[in-house]
Amino acid sequence: MSFPETPPLHETDVVVLGAGAAGLMCAITAGERGRRVTVLEGNERIGKKILISGGGRCNFTNLGTGPGNYLSGNPDFCRSALARFTPHHFLERVERHGIAWHEKKLGQLFCDQSSKEIVGLLEAECAEAGVEIVLNARATAVEREGADFVVETRKGRWRCGAVVVATGGLSFPQIGAEDFGHRLARRFGVPLVPTRPGLVPLTCSDAALRALSGISLPVAMRCGGARFEESLLFTHRGVSGPAVLQISSYWKTGEEIEVDLLPGTEAGKWLREAQRQPGGATLGAVLAGKLPRRFAEAWAGRHAGEQADRPVNGVKGAVLDGLGAGLNRWLFRPDGTEGYAKAEVTLGGVATGALSSKTLEAREVPGLFFIGEVVDVTGWLGGYNFQWAWASGHAAGEAV
Repeated sequence: MSFPETPPLHETDVVVLGAGAAGLMCAITAGERGRRVTVLEGNERIGKKILISGGGRCNFTNLGTGPGNYLSGNPDFCRSALARFTPHHFLERVERHGIAWHEKKLGQLFCDQSSKEIVGLLEAECAEAGVEIVLNARATAVEREGADFVVETRKGRWRCGAVVVATGGLSFPQIGAEDFGHRLARRFGVPLVPTRPGLVPLTCSDAALRALSGISLPVAMRCGGARFEESLLFTHRGVSGPAVLQISSYWKTGEEIEVDLLPGTEAGKWLREAQRQPGGATLGAVLAGKLPRRFAEAWAGRHAGEQADRPVNGVKGAVLDGLGAGLNRWLFRPDGTEGYAKAEVTLGGVATGALSSKTLEAREVPGLFFIGEVVDVTGWLGGYNFQWAWASGHAAGEAV
């Protein structure tokens, strides 16, 4: 009779769970300090989420990063890590590796060529720091053994003095995202903030809105005390685009979102001025001077009825005033979101009150650290989540 072999037990100082942005930065920082570091990655390659980010060019940071760009149960929690590892610190690494980059807008930095260059940077620095990376080694359990931890995978077991959980959130399950980090937190009594999709398209059942699919226009959106002036894109399921992704992190089921379709323009006053101009332009044509034509015609028909096709100088003033007010303050109530499959990030996660803001170590579980997206710190769209990954990974890497 044969018995299954006992999986080999490896000894190391630090085990990092997850070879994403936060995990690799932590491993590099700890390795540069002389620590023996093993990164266990469940996928067949490192940095999968990095590779698909920024349209394949990786929006690797934002020069304007500050605590105000993040959502968290404790808005000040991220302050320490962000102050000690800034966008310029990561940019120095990018330039040291000869990676060409550009600022797209609003402080957003992208690779000129490919996200693969950022993954290559991290892989090269791990090798230089002596970090061991084990692929296809998804952790199945983490247990305490005295002052140490033992991490189990199908490729073996690792005993270590510190475990860093960098398993990410629930977004993009198609590339292996799962809730192991949250389950591990519960296993060790570390509290969690309920999770939900963030930076995600919103769904709407209104057939008239879905009929506008493919139309994009600049807007200002408000919800939950936040305001973003970016582009709105109508889709066959609802709305998307940068403005919607940003506001989705603040939106909660059942709430209305306020949209200014003509930011910077007092629409009622503008329409009244157009009414005084000579010529026979219809209301729809006037609206098309500032809005996409298909949207302008649909909006005029929906809100002005039979007067939409009249010359604007023949439209009743009350109709123009009402139309202008609606353009500057359109209220709509989404049905929901497109979920984690389309969400760029996960809101919620490991409660910041249970962690040290300086080291990201669990206060009640010495040697256990949580970094990156698994923590209840979520950035805006535009490179802020990568900067949190670098900063939180660096903070934990200095402490393990």
